[in-house]
Amino acid sequence: MLAILQKEFVSFFYSAAAYVIWSVFLVAAGLFIWILPDTSVLESGYASLEIFFEISPYLFLFLIPAITMNTFSEEYKSGTIELLYTRPLTDWQIIVGKFLGCWLVSCIAILPTFIYYSIVWKLGLPPGNIDTASTIGSYIGLFLLSAAFTSTGVFASSITHNQIVAFILSFSLCYTLYDGFSALASLDKWSNYSYYIQQLGIHYHYKSLARGLIDASDVVYLGSVVIFFLCFTRLILQRRKW
Repeated sequence: MLAILQKEFVSFFYSAAAYVIWSVFLVAAGLFIWILPDTSVLESGYASLEIFFEISPYLFLFLIPAITMNTFSEEYKSGTIELLYTRPLTDWQIIVGKFLGCWLVSCIAILPTFIYYSIVWKLGLPPGNIDTASTIGSYIGLFLLSAAFTSTGVFASSITHNQIVAFILSFSLCYTLYDGFSALASLDKWSNYSYYIQQLGIHYHYKSLARGLIDASDVVYLGSVVIFFLCFTRLILQRRKW
């Protein structure tokens, strides 16, 4: 499994796409936090990274599918998937290794944003006037969200030989999981069940974590999403062996 993880992680760095993806994410986040007048921390009048944690899931909808789209689809296209099957590796070792490799890449994209906390911490009046506990909770939620999206992207890539199709499918699944249930709950037809429908979606649980409330149910939910899609990925691989 560690060999698969290392292969996925290292191979990503040999591609110029890696640096483009990271750059686009950081530039887009920076524009929302510092430049755009409607969302800029400098214009808001208070020290908070709330806008960053609000827009990051939507940036992840593009970032993570771009990272995961070639996880299995490229193996199918090049025929190297057959080599993986001949090695002394179980399906779970292959899947988890690829998942962890892609998740690590997405986590690295998040790490440079810690400097935003440092800047906002210094901008506070007095310096340090920022809810650190809430920020830590929000970052935990962001890492867990990236894991959920990564598992979804790995599953999407296991279905098709085409990377573009994998990207679109991953984007669609992630968006549906994140915002789909909230949109469904907002319909008048489901108003009596809106609270329960919202709980089915990622947005409800991520929003709770983004407030700095580390609730076990939210962590378990996001962990369950990861396990669910990794299990479905294994089913896809088993079917392709038949």
